[in-house]
Amino acid sequence: MYTPNSPYELNLDSLLTSLVNSATYSSYNNFTVLGSTQQDIIYGLYQCRGDLAMPDCASCVARAVTRADDMCRNTCGGTVQLDGCLVKYDNATFLGVEDKNVLLKKCGPSVGYNPEAMGSRDAVLGGLVGLGGPFRVGGSGIVRGVAQCTGDLSFGECQDCVAEAIGRLKTDCGTADYGDLFLGKCYARYSTGGAHDSSKAHGKLGEKKFAMIIGLLAGVAIFVILLAFLTKICRKQSK
Repeated sequence: MYTPNSPYELNLDSLLTSLVNSATYSSYNNFTVLGSTQQDIIYGLYQCRGDLAMPDCASCVARAVTRADDMCRNTCGGTVQLDGCLVKYDNATFLGVEDKNVLLKKCGPSVGYNPEAMGSRDAVLGGLVGLGGPFRVGGSGIVRGVAQCTGDLSFGECQDCVAEAIGRLKTDCGTADYGDLFLGKCYARYSTGGAHDSSKAHGKLGEKKFAMIIGLLAGVAIFVILLAFLTKICRKQSK
């Protein structure tokens, strides 16, 4: 927790303002706001989904920052993941550091084992690993897949994170007709064209209403509501 009107709060306000302003012209950025003492330093980043237009990116980041202010008030760190963007900040540096902790897993209903369908899904997801760049999209027939890393990861770190997400997604979701797996610094998603059709899951707008919000305090789930999610990790400032 931090003290209201403290230097840390002023730095946090400055950081969040920088994230919102930057999202009007860039789909990714990170900032470090220095303080007079080590405990007043704060690190932050945002990452918009790679297919969002800049106005939608800016709107999504602004909404995520508002959510962070509401849900993470007076805490030193927070993470908000919406369908179209991620906002993360903390007083412990995380920039350029892999994070493969599972934040959210959501699997659709099983459609039964179909070797051809599962083969197409696995081929699409496997193809995402072989693509370059932080935002990757693939498809075959009715199967669609998408994966993305945050912009602070190196190519090798992104490859490692995406491969981990895809491996877990295939194992955990099995024969589900869609699946989403969000790790700390990357995600992978697929759809076979059913209820979670990719045109809905990865459409133009990044300001979709929260369908799932997961609030976390010290790693313990507080509540679950329904499809994007919010995680909150609170750290006490070092003395």
